[in-house]
Amino acid sequence: MDIAGKIVVVTGGADGIGAALCRRFHADGAKAVVVADLNAAGAEKVAKEIGGLAFACDVSKEADLLRVIDETEARLGPIDLFCSNAGVADLDKPDANVADAPDAAWDRSWRIHVMAHIFAARALVPRMKKRGGGYFLNTISAAGLLSQLGNAVYATTKHAAVGFAESLAITHRDDNIRVTILCPQGVDTPLLRAGGRGPQHLDGVLTAEETAASAAEAIREERFLCLPHEQVLGYMRNKTADYQRWIGGMAKLQRKLREGTA
Repeated sequence: MDIAGKIVVVTGGADGIGAALCRRFHADGAKAVVVADLNAAGAEKVAKEIGGLAFACDVSKEADLLRVIDETEARLGPIDLFCSNAGVADLDKPDANVADAPDAAWDRSWRIHVMAHIFAARALVPRMKKRGGGYFLNTISAAGLLSQLGNAVYATTKHAAVGFAESLAITHRDDNIRVTILCPQGVDTPLLRAGGRGPQHLDGVLTAEETAASAAEAIREERFLCLPHEQVLGYMRNKTADYQRWIGGMAKLQRKLREGTA
């Protein structure tokens, strides 16, 4: 898909990968870029920079997302590309039971990492089908393909996000609806910095701009899987080639990280 002349919506667009995606799509000639974020002031700042439109939006609420979609289409025209990019992180407590995170943390991540993607598709798939197609970019993470040491909530919900994106891409391929999942490891964003140093730093930390460039290339090529860190493909192959060995290797890596020897 060629971004030039397209109408694009990016959630979580006030900073990090989301802001970089907004700037990239604008630079690539998008007709309009809509910046949606819980941080209304941040969304306004990015939108002003690129001549876009800003909305305050809590993606965990279906009504909020529907409002952004309806108002965008009423004011600008049909949405060509919808980017579900908003994310949160809830770190496990050291040496805690992996299931100890409170229900509120599980519920929040489930709604932001999974249901927000579903809400967007629920609203847009029928419209895209009627007008001959459309595109979804879902920012997920390598955690959805592999795992995330020290963050069971994040890893679990990101796996679910991959599952939904696969279903979306398969079911609606013949409707000319395309999907790309953006699955980086470490990216220099407020979310990463808040989590301290962890396994996501081991293969190098990319800038948000580098990650957005990878996403833009994948969209141009209409590739489902976008891996800004190329090493992830090898890790995926190792996982499927010998799952038992991969589990052992991840446990060993976790041990080294706890000992400070990784």
